[in-house]
Amino acid sequence: MSKVAIIEDDAAISQMYRIKFEAENYEVETAENGKLGLELAKEMKPDIILLDLMMPVMTGEEMLTRLRKTDWGKNIKVIVLTNRGEQEIPPEVKRLGVDAIILKAAMTPRQVAELVKTKLSEK
Repeated sequence: MSKVAIIEDDAAISQMYRIKFEAENYEVETAENGKLGLELAKEMKPDIILLDLMMPVMTGEEMLTRLRKTDWGKNIKVIVLTNRGEQEIPPEVKRLGVDAIILKAAMTPRQVAELVKTKLSEK
């Protein structure tokens, strides 16, 4: 069973994705900010992380920076979920190695689940 970590401060969005991924037989854990997300990722060792950028306590960008500096987190697949336009994504986020950047409003949970399935099948 693949493990998905959802790091998202909007509880409704986080819950929506949790329900979708659990229905697809993924093990799912959530965190509402980057600090808790980093702790969750260390403990859970997810196969893929859905990461919001704009969060309190620690941003998604800062979490990703710290994640990539660890032995256990440098190769975890990451999909950035954001409401920012492509031009507003900090260049550092792309340099840190993300598997996809998706606009929350542009994709249904089913489409996100299909993207996760695709990314997990890639080596």
